[in-house]
Amino acid sequence: MTYPVATGDCSAAAGTDPLYERSAVIDLDAIRHNVRRLADAASPAKVMAVVKADAYGHGAVPVARAALEAGAAWLGVAHISEALQLRAAGIEAPLLAWLHTTESNFAAAVAAGVDIGCSGWELDRIVAAARDQERPARIHLKVDTGLGRNGVTLEHWDQLLGEAMEYQDEGLLRVVGIFSHLSVADEPERPETDEQLAVFREVLAAAEDAGVDPEVRHLANTPATLSRPDTHFDLVRVGLGIYGLSPFEGQTSAELGLRPAMTLRTVVSQCKDVPDRQGVSYGLRYRTQGPSTLALIPMGYADGVPRVATGGPVRIAGRTYPVVGRIAMDQMVIDLGNVGAASAGLLGAEAVLFGSGDDGGPTADDWAVAAGTNNYEIVTRISPRVPRRFINDHPAVGLSSGTPSDRSPANGQETP
Repeated sequence: MTYPVATGDCSAAAGTDPLYERSAVIDLDAIRHNVRRLADAASPAKVMAVVKADAYGHGAVPVARAALEAGAAWLGVAHISEALQLRAAGIEAPLLAWLHTTESNFAAAVAAGVDIGCSGWELDRIVAAARDQERPARIHLKVDTGLGRNGVTLEHWDQLLGEAMEYQDEGLLRVVGIFSHLSVADEPERPETDEQLAVFREVLAAAEDAGVDPEVRHLANTPATLSRPDTHFDLVRVGLGIYGLSPFEGQTSAELGLRPAMTLRTVVSQCKDVPDRQGVSYGLRYRTQGPSTLALIPMGYADGVPRVATGGPVRIAGRTYPVVGRIAMDQMVIDLGNVGAASAGLLGAEAVLFGSGDDGGPTADDWAVAAGTNNYEIVTRISPRVPRRFINDHPAVGLSSGTPSDRSPANGQETP
């Protein structure tokens, strides 16, 4: 996926560059800080930074590079096509892709040195690709310990192990890893995590009996990395956490030592005074409660803002206002109240939908509440129409984790 990319000052004073009209500002120092925080929590296990879905909307290539700079040892994606984009950008780190279809390009993955997750049905296709490339495939066997998605069932685990080892003995593949995925680690009080962990240990014991000697065993996601050290094994797969968002209800990013990396912002595109009972947006579900000033915010559901998120917060000039009326394809409205002549100074002012929250401003969690969803979806759904701006593109020399860089932002990279 290609985004328009710019760097530098993101205020309304930036001039007439259309890229400054609206943007998702990605702080790569925040990514580095979060990777270090999660690496500390996972140690001695290593960190796989999950950069699927264009790094949860943050930009896969810049985020992957920042994560590796901060000490991530592996990268993870869902699709082989995502892995190939990272390889095309010159990223050579260990890289796993785990979600496939019958149309997936296993030959290209083998040729590019991409590790392949295998749930069972893919095995013969992977072996065929290895023969075609005259190069052994690197695979991670995935077992379903309770989530009910991909992964081989326990009933067929021994069969998959046997077939994989036969192919390994022929030199056609190497079983690099064994993994599974947790279903409720973000709800620490639930017993299913213990149940899945017990099953995973049984699976590993069976693999050892079959002669499998994997490089990495991995089960933990972000919430398990932060709360369940007994799930860490050799490697943890962290997604949401590297973007600075909390996986736990009732715990903020700051409480977990994480820094949100994305700020979604634009500028006020119109202010106008309206009378009492003025209707706003489609369906006229909102009417003003007296003479008021309406401000137009030029973002809507085509930009990835949830249409259902009426009431979502927008911060302008140090104050936060809820969206009123329905969110449209390209725009939304906030009611400033009866501000009179003061509204003249707000045309072109920066409007922040969400960011770090450090200044008391709105966060992705606030928009998740308004939309009835989770913070994962809020950041991931921001569309390609919104330019990504990467700041702190290079790590600051000699600065510790979490210390803002005093270097000028370098040129951003266009994500594939």
